[in-house]
Amino acid sequence: MRHLTRHAAGVLACCAALLATAATPAYGHDPARGTLPAGDGWASAAGGTTGGAAAGRENVRTVRTWDGFRAALAAGAGEPQIVRVAGTIDAGAAGCAAYEAPGYDFDRYLADYDPAVWGYDTPVSGPQEEARAASAANQAAAVKAYVPSDTTVVGVGRNAAIRGASLQLKDADNVIVRNLTLESPLDCFPQWDPTDGDRGAWNSEYDAAVVHNSTHVWLDHNTFTDGRHPDSSLPHHYGELYQRHDGELDIVRGADLVTVSWNVFEDHAKTLMIGNSDGAGGTDRGRLRVTLHHNLFREVGERAPRVRFGQVDAYNNHYVIAAESYSYSFGIGFESRLVAEKNSFRLPPGTGAGRILKKWSEAPLTAAHNTVNDVPTDLIAAHNAAHPDTPLQRDAGWTPTLRTRVDDPRAVAGVVVPRAGAGRIG
Repeated sequence: MRHLTRHAAGVLACCAALLATAATPAYGHDPARGTLPAGDGWASAAGGTTGGAAAGRENVRTVRTWDGFRAALAAGAGEPQIVRVAGTIDAGAAGCAAYEAPGYDFDRYLADYDPAVWGYDTPVSGPQEEARAASAANQAAAVKAYVPSDTTVVGVGRNAAIRGASLQLKDADNVIVRNLTLESPLDCFPQWDPTDGDRGAWNSEYDAAVVHNSTHVWLDHNTFTDGRHPDSSLPHHYGELYQRHDGELDIVRGADLVTVSWNVFEDHAKTLMIGNSDGAGGTDRGRLRVTLHHNLFREVGERAPRVRFGQVDAYNNHYVIAAESYSYSFGIGFESRLVAEKNSFRLPPGTGAGRILKKWSEAPLTAAHNTVNDVPTDLIAAHNAAHPDTPLQRDAGWTPTLRTRVDDPRAVAGVVVPRAGAGRIG
């Protein structure tokens, strides 16, 4: 039955591909029934990605509350389904106090683990850390939603949003998420780690979306944002930012065949990670095949993306850099094979092109036909000139073939800026 359903939905995918235009991808007239066109990135390989396009009427549900959203996902599990999000859903509306475990007291936590008392050599432990961990577990159970196989989650109209939630695409196959503004969840209970760096750091949980050991995933025309709670609004404790955000999107732990297209990633520090550990070769080696195209990365600090292991094709993305928050864009990590072509970068005065690439491990990459402030720029040469002690090697060793439209990098900003993100499906 599963194969028959995917075959029937595949017919819909072919039809949707025929509807695509040169001006902007159409992907079908009804976004809820849209399927990934043939040849559109890694998620189009090995049978393609159709999500819940073949759902019967009984498995199309419109939701307006967080409880209703999670119930709808569970109700349709095992069959193709479409979950339509109408309006704004707030997963964290109950507030942090609702998750606090007995005995947890933040003022007491700050007093117990003040570096002047605790020092910097030993991870925190004791009653307050145990209460914090229990509180964090309560929040995790409340703000995570698990998206099953053969599902399309789609926003209705131009203003659909989910706030304070972490969408978990875990152990699933054939999932589509489109046309949603996803406001990053705020971790109510960050952990202080005095051993992180020279001065310690606050570490938080919850990505807006996680693709974990899932295959055939298409994320399209979404807006990932910190929204009402940018890092600039967060306080400092122990002299360090009280960081309450993790990533906007993680693709990890055996995930494979993913296309990320026409999204906006904005106002965030650690943005998009593909592969989360150098030691995860058992699950990640030969997988983590991801295509990123026609996305807008606006004023993000780093990880756009950072890559380990995967064959990642990043083309026709547009980057708008803010000097005060910028670290790097492409992170070259363990056994990665990144191809970065025909991307466009807008750098502010004083920020050199040598910062766009960051070498974490020895791994060759292909970077060609990119522009920086409208000037063709060899990103590898720029990096190697700026960092002669840690040069990057050329040639990722593979050539992407799964691409539909490819724009001249000088046209990318004009194409992507007005068309990427939620509410802008063609």
